[in-house]
Amino acid sequence: MRSDLPSVTVLGLGSMGSALAAVLLERGHETTVWNRSADKARPLVERGARLAATPEEAVAASPVVIACVLDHAALRAVLDPAAGALAGKTLVNLTSCSPEQAGEADAWAGSHGADYLDGAIMTTPPGVGSPEMMFLYSGSRAAFEAHRPTLASLGDPLYMGAEPGLASLYDAALLGLMWSTLTGGLHGTALVGAEKTPATAFTPVAIRWLTAVAGFMTTYAPQVDAGFYPGDDATVDVQIAAVDHLIHAAEARGVDNALPELLKSAMERARAAGHGSDSYASVIEVLKKRGSTA
Repeated sequence: MRSDLPSVTVLGLGSMGSALAAVLLERGHETTVWNRSADKARPLVERGARLAATPEEAVAASPVVIACVLDHAALRAVLDPAAGALAGKTLVNLTSCSPEQAGEADAWAGSHGADYLDGAIMTTPPGVGSPEMMFLYSGSRAAFEAHRPTLASLGDPLYMGAEPGLASLYDAALLGLMWSTLTGGLHGTALVGAEKTPATAFTPVAIRWLTAVAGFMTTYAPQVDAGFYPGDDATVDVQIAAVDHLIHAAEARGVDNALPELLKSAMERARAAGHGSDSYASVIEVLKKRGSTA
């Protein structure tokens, strides 16, 4: 262990918590671990981790406490008995939770004298420790800056803002982007697959296309911020005509059309709201107003 690095406690040793603790050990942090089932700690103890008998003992052991448990209810169940040991420490909550739950956790930690950082892990356990993987944080900026080197051991630490729920909100938004993109890719794969095209042949073309799509997102971002959508690339009306081709091609090949029909519905709502001659970015105006057509 390196004496110049702060000691860290990890609460929760599921797949992700174990990966977090393993990387901290690898980078030289004195690491204390706790898990409801102590047998999960054995591989980490064999690598040098210290096993705490209780959450209170684990919290007392380190200035930085990282929690990565099942959910918000589990977080409170683990931390409530250890609340008296939190004063003066930084609680980094990497448990998946809602923005509202992050706010509750921040208030609870503050009431016990602890600084609070809420976090979102934008990778799977094998990616922990890679500087290419994003870890999003929100809450105490002072705590973030003080412990940035420790957080950087886990992945690239990005500070989203002082509002504790922002990391969780970004997490939800980015997962929505992931699921939408992957489902769109799988729909496209099913479509070309109906003509015996292998997924391995379609995917490189799709990935190259995503580079152009990323360019569209960059172009549309300032339009969204300004609320002004010049239709000088391709209007909503043009996109509706194009999505009809997708729907017809899929229908002719027996491919499920729920996704393109949903996309067309959003475009038609934008057109009904007066955005037919605007860029595709104008669809956000109806997305911001659930169920609105005007």
